Amino acid sequence: MHVSLEGKVSIVTGAGNPAGIGAAYALGLARSGSAVVVADIRGEGAKGMADRLVDDGHQALGLQVDITNPDSVASMVAATVSAYGGIDILVNNAAMMAEISQVPAHAMALDEWQRVVDVNLTGALVCCQAVVPVMRARGGGRIVNQVSGGAFVPRNAYGVTKLGLVGLTVVLARELGPDRITVNAIAPGFVASEAGNRIAPPGSPFRTSLAQAVAMREIGEPADLVGPLLLLVSDEGSWITGQTLNVDGGWVMRI
Repeated sequence: MHVSLEGKVSIVTGAGNPAGIGAAYALGLARSGSAVVVADIRGEGAKGMADRLVDDGHQALGLQVDITNPDSVASMVAATVSAYGGIDILVNNAAMMAEISQVPAHAMALDEWQRVVDVNLTGALVCCQAVVPVMRARGGGRIVNQVSGGAFVPRNAYGVTKLGLVGLTVVLARELGPDRITVNAIAPGFVASEAGNRIAPPGSPFRTSLAQAVAMREIGEPADLVGPLLLLVSDEGSWITGQTLNVDGGWVMRI
């Protein structure tokens, strides 16, 4: 399937790490013709990734953004509209994962719990609230939330927030359908990104157990998620909304 996003404008949050999933998303969108805003709390990383895209002949802008801060997100939206005239696609990829303490929820410090919720769940809502008026003015749009196979069934604070984001995806899909704004989610399995390798390095017990549970190869690469993203944001995906697409080699299966 060839996807053309010529004339489209995309924002990808958490895309400043060149070894991360967000960077793969940004590259895939740019190669399909979209102008891309690379947003990350690490401003230097965002600018570096955007510069790489520009050097490859694409339209890109790097912005330092704190998705938990509505004013910061509003500035991101304003800068995007100023540079490219509107917003068609939002990919809520930014999240905490490897940084989270590996402790049971009942033993987690409440300030850390709140920070995880603020970034992984509320931050996505803040971004959606900011872009929806711009998408309405464009006659529609596409929102894709990054959830996780770890939400089914959640085993820690990370999984809880990702399951919450699945719920938010459904709620927003129902609310925004009349505006021709689709809202979907991608739930990756174990991806050998920098964060994934920090949590479960080669030879770890988790990787061993995963190999026994997954129908195909148990480890994916960031690039494996790009095709599903392009489907969801393209005209070919215009009748898909409120869905969570598991991209995980057959780890999480539904009937």
